[in-house]
Amino acid sequence: MIAILSRTYTPFFTKGILLVIDDAHVIFHCVTLELPDNGNQKNVSCILEGRYWCEKIISPTKGKCFLLKKVPGRSAIEIHVGNYAAGLKPDTQGCILPGKRFDDINEDGYIDVQSSGDTMKSLLSFLPNKFEILITS
Repeated sequence: MIAILSRTYTPFFTKGILLVIDDAHVIFHCVTLELPDNGNQKNVSCILEGRYWCEKIISPTKGKCFLLKKVPGRSAIEIHVGNYAAGLKPDTQGCILPGKRFDDINEDGYIDVQSSGDTMKSLLSFLPNKFEILITS
């Protein structure tokens, strides 16, 4: 099983489509939201494209989520619940936020993700304890 995250970059955020593939079949898909590409700078940028191993964990602050391992120049990069990557109160400092669709939830002019909690529950049920994710554009 593998997850593939295909991204589109903007100056304010990074939008993505996440596919979960098993035996050449897409078994789940969702959208994602991240910080913009600011050169992999800690707390203000999405991470570099590449292949990473992920592991299910229970984060002290985010609950059940996935931790990306060996991210160059970064630590504690997770796929976790959250809606906002731009505006006054982003829910990420470099992590990946899953959701069902894009929308401007808080009407601040920036794209957000809807139903992040439900989407995270689905990802936790579809993905194994350890898997590989390919992040690309």
